[in-house]
Amino acid sequence: MKKVLIVTGGGDCPGLNAVIRAVYKRAKKEKDWEVYGSMEAFNGVFNEPQEIIKLTSKRTGGIHIKGGTIIKTTNKSNPLKFPVAQKDGTVKFIDRTDELASKLKALKFDAVINIGGDGSQKISEILFKKGVPMIGVPKTIDNDLSSTDFTFGFQTAVQIATDSFDKLVTTAESHHRVMIMEVMGRDAGWIALHTAIAGGAEICLIPEIPYDIHKIVKRINSRYNKGKGFVNIVVAEGAHAKGGQVSTVTGEKESEHSRLRGIAFQLSKELKEAGCKEEIRETVLGHVQRGGSPIAFDRVLASLFGVKAFELVLEKKLGRMVTFRNNSIASVPLNEAVREYNFVDKKSFLVRAAKGLGINFGDT
Repeated sequence: MKKVLIVTGGGDCPGLNAVIRAVYKRAKKEKDWEVYGSMEAFNGVFNEPQEIIKLTSKRTGGIHIKGGTIIKTTNKSNPLKFPVAQKDGTVKFIDRTDELASKLKALKFDAVINIGGDGSQKISEILFKKGVPMIGVPKTIDNDLSSTDFTFGFQTAVQIATDSFDKLVTTAESHHRVMIMEVMGRDAGWIALHTAIAGGAEICLIPEIPYDIHKIVKRINSRYNKGKGFVNIVVAEGAHAKGGQVSTVTGEKESEHSRLRGIAFQLSKELKEAGCKEEIRETVLGHVQRGGSPIAFDRVLASLFGVKAFELVLEKKLGRMVTFRNNSIASVPLNEAVREYNFVDKKSFLVRAAKGLGINFGDT
């Protein structure tokens, strides 16, 4: 029997289970393939004893409607920068990719399908260069992989954010308040931008367009000068003022990445210091954007990705990542997949359309 291993790494994301199910169902049609899953990303391979489970119809049946991942995940065990606790209480990050490649080769899998975002696909590329038969599947609510038009999970995160934003609009209007809603996205503003357009925000702040706090105050005042107004602001967690820094959780670093959080409260403080007299409230959506059942779009996209990933294995087109481009499912080499980060282009039609709708980005 031939064997394929599925890995889900990084943050969880609506649609992960749909990919797992799709790989299993497509592989089952070939009769001579078995599908396995590594628990908690590559930890299942590293652990002694190893935690690798065989996927079955019972384990994968109906999971496409569920959030999370049945084989679990982690964003704290990047094999390129694996955290190792030191005697003095500090954490040192070491490269364990040689060890991981050796373990994977010993397991004799015909292919490893790594479902993950930008960081996970960089791991896929390194392992492929070390002789591991890798296939990548793009996953992230941040939509920050430039080689695919969309990653699954993104549309669900936008829907969750938009639903929350709609609720904040009515309470802002009732109390004549300024409502600030912070969304995820790390260094990219895709979730914030789509939510702002869908929800009809007055102001949208994203990492790619550093804001001028005085211009935001001016926009807020113009709303209130017309009468008893209200203002709804969407801010991406990685947004920052011109010359300012991204807001992070002080002294807290769970992995090689700092935790981004607090821009909603930082912005509120900056607004008050800049002379905003209106009542301000802050809402941080946090991990609700990652949870719950994926919407239909993400279930379909994730399922198409899973089928395509296994078909790349059958065709022995290894070292590639599945993509969704121009309404078609295709693939690109892993080195191309991670070549550029997918930032929002401030000159793009999406940003221009948002400005045409009257959304202010704190830059004018």
